[in-house]
Amino acid sequence: MGKVDDNVTSYFNKIYDSTSQKALAYITAKCGNNEDIGDILQETYMELYSVMLEKGTNFIENGEAFVINIAKRKIYKHYSSLEKKKSDLSLSVFTNDNGEVNLDIMPDEFDIEESICTSELVEEISNTIKTKSKEIQKIFFLRFSLDLPINEIAELMDTNESNIKNKLYRTIKELRKIYAGKGEVI
Repeated sequence: MGKVDDNVTSYFNKIYDSTSQKALAYITAKCGNNEDIGDILQETYMELYSVMLEKGTNFIENGEAFVINIAKRKIYKHYSSLEKKKSDLSLSVFTNDNGEVNLDIMPDEFDIEESICTSELVEEISNTIKTKSKEIQKIFFLRFSLDLPINEIAELMDTNESNIKNKLYRTIKELRKIYAGKGEVI
């Protein structure tokens, strides 16, 4: 029995490694609350593992499609059980372990190595982004935390690229205006 579990675990890890980034991006784009993203991602992969244990590794023909399908069901189930509960979207994933801002906003104009932001500034920027719409918060998360290109963000969020660009660059311009006035470089 250990050999079967080892085969399942090995195949699960292979699917996880090849799909986790896309699954996270999909769940982020479709979630109504960023606080739910981690739970839904975890539930998605827990179900994948459970299905693999129950039905075997040959049951899954296309790992990515299977994972996204599970994620769709988990999102639907999560929000239908909450009965339209409203809550704020929390997004504080714009810093790395050193407290540096992870906003490589425009590579041609901004060099993160030349401008390391303080943890206070990071928190201020994060709090400012939290005041923006859920859509803006999702765009920032997908672009700067998951490093997705604008065309993929547009596809995930069922909108066009120009809409994503307008919201992204308008918000970046606002952030620069706010923090340039405080003597900060972003």
